[in-house]
Amino acid sequence: MNETRRELLAALADGPAPGPELAERLGVSRAAVWKQVEALREAGFDIESDGDGYRVVSVPEYGAAAIEFGLGAPYEIEYHDRIASTNDRARELAAEGDENVVVVADEQTGGRGRLAREWTAPSGGIWASLLLRPPRPPAEIPLYTLAAAVAVARASREVGVDARIKWPNDILLTGEDGAERKLCGILTEMEGEADRVSWLVVGPGVNANIDADALPPDATSLRAAVGDVDRRAFLQRVLETFYELTSADADVEGILDAWREHAATLGRRVRIDTPGGVVEGEAVDVRFPGSLVVRTDDGDERVVHAGDCEHLRPA
Repeated sequence: MNETRRELLAALADGPAPGPELAERLGVSRAAVWKQVEALREAGFDIESDGDGYRVVSVPEYGAAAIEFGLGAPYEIEYHDRIASTNDRARELAAEGDENVVVVADEQTGGRGRLAREWTAPSGGIWASLLLRPPRPPAEIPLYTLAAAVAVARASREVGVDARIKWPNDILLTGEDGAERKLCGILTEMEGEADRVSWLVVGPGVNANIDADALPPDATSLRAAVGDVDRRAFLQRVLETFYELTSADADVEGILDAWREHAATLGRRVRIDTPGGVVEGEAVDVRFPGSLVVRTDDGDERVVHAGDCEHLRPA
């Protein structure tokens, strides 16, 4: 999407606006405004013109312009109907020098999770990767993964599901049978040096409007829980919450407190497979920048920085 069209969308999100006013605000001719309005109509926007000027009546279900319209976060959207991997595309954009871009796809053909595991990503899901250049050192990057998990959990609760986070970043729903099933996974990748991050890609994948039988047995979807959701509004909410939690003036403790509020892991008996061996006990807290504190059976507290976490019993 070109910059003029993006600025026009932002202007129209504020309400009806006359053509001359839009032309002055955008620094273009009235003919250029009309041309961009027509392009938005072709993209699926219903835009009327009356005495008050141009007015957006309805927005397309999904797509770059639809997601950017009214988005309360400073991200550019790059949309694909079908792509191998949004994370891979974000990495390409990073190599080109871009930042603050969210790559979104309706379907991924080569999606992957942590440890190169296959990730099923059919049409109807919310597959997105945020490309950032954060000012924090690499050691603090787990905060961004925690913030993304909180953002998805909050958006899920707003559509009516009691989503909770399994450390560090899996979003779970508990079914009527008491089993926990995965709603969302988040793949975080970065490149940097000891004291700085060159780029960061945070890639949440949410099973949204997908039939449960199209997913692995240990996964579920928003459709299975509450029916289809407005993917545009859901993703906007995720991006806005993530930005709110990670902006330059945000409080780090706010991320940790929000994660604790939505945690399924705290208070649970867990087994964590770490590079240094298995840690088992009760998960009692999360510490900066996202480490899990586990009280083992001998009463010691172990701080786990990374590993695969398994919940061993219900809360």
